[in-house]
Amino acid sequence: MTFKTLDDLTDIAGKRVLVRVDLNVPVKDGKVTDATRIERVVPTIRELSEKGAKVILLAHFGRPKGEPVADMSLSLIAPAVEDILDQRVHFAADCIGDKAATAIAGLNDGDILLLENTRFHKGEEKNDAEFTKALAANGDIYVNDAFSAAHRAHSSTEGLAHHLPAYAGRTMQAELEALEKGLGKPVRPVVAIVGGAKVSTKIDLLMNLVKKVDALVIGGGMANTFIAARGTNVGKSLCEHDLAETAKQIMIEAASAGCAIVLPVDGVVAREFKAGAENEVVAIEAIPADAMVLDVGPKSIAAVNDWVSKAATVVWNGPLGAFEIAPFDKATVAVAKHAAARTKSGALVSVAGGGDTVSAMNHADVVDDLTYVSTAGGAFLEWMEGKPLPGVDILHQQK
Repeated sequence: MTFKTLDDLTDIAGKRVLVRVDLNVPVKDGKVTDATRIERVVPTIRELSEKGAKVILLAHFGRPKGEPVADMSLSLIAPAVEDILDQRVHFAADCIGDKAATAIAGLNDGDILLLENTRFHKGEEKNDAEFTKALAANGDIYVNDAFSAAHRAHSSTEGLAHHLPAYAGRTMQAELEALEKGLGKPVRPVVAIVGGAKVSTKIDLLMNLVKKVDALVIGGGMANTFIAARGTNVGKSLCEHDLAETAKQIMIEAASAGCAIVLPVDGVVAREFKAGAENEVVAIEAIPADAMVLDVGPKSIAAVNDWVSKAATVVWNGPLGAFEIAPFDKATVAVAKHAAARTKSGALVSVAGGGDTVSAMNHADVVDDLTYVSTAGGAFLEWMEGKPLPGVDILHQQK
């Protein structure tokens, strides 16, 4: 392993440990509606607390643009953190300066303190040297457990590692180990499944994947762009016709790299996009001019599952159809369940994440059965695109 973890931390009783976590969770009417990200960081917080550290949480919430914004205060999130940890969580109304220092000075060994939103200061997103020093003054050790923010070179995600001994938390460690199995040093054959609405948002991703995987399954609305690029009429389906040349170039790159491109051979079409809409299965060459493809068909499902059966590693980003609306969730659910069954049998390493993928895997009820499901969103996508992640790179440099 090329980064330090909590296993490398000893004798931390009484030490001030700054822990960067992701508490940027959805809130409605003052209540957290999805606590997944909070739950993910519980193991790190508990472990440090049980070892007697003074655990000081750093996080952002929303996009306050360097100014205090009342409805983006982490004081709104603190009760949910406290409930999930089942342990008192103190709160400080600033992340630097006297308010933070006073709160930290009052901590006993094992106590947990949440500092106010780091993004209430302009220096955070600028990775400003003075702001970073002010943050670092609050701690003796730095632990990054927020992979989801690792694609940003901010003070709390990258800058602190230049001032304090830096370690990966348990969530960061699990994510990096899963990603290494997914694309870093995967067992082959490797199959990538990429869905979602638009090719335009995933050009870098597709260009990177075709050089790294043995087969690339393309589904969702973006498949229509590739199908149209081959000269097939896709009716009223979502399609970026202006990206036909890009789609062709991706297919050329794939052929050159020996990567199979797997496109739908049939689709479920409807005249309107609503739950229970009248629909039919048609061959991909026979899409009616007044209809739109909202899911891949049974022959396509079988073809994708055949690739999953051959794979030793599957990396998944994006649904195969409009999974939010029945009956256009069938393909995503069927393939997800097949991947989960093979994973549970020990035959497959499966790593999924980014965008709607977590919701899709939850919908298919397979989150606990895949090897790893990342909640990291943008960071997961940038990793799949092969881009550097500053918050990860600095941890590697610390080893």
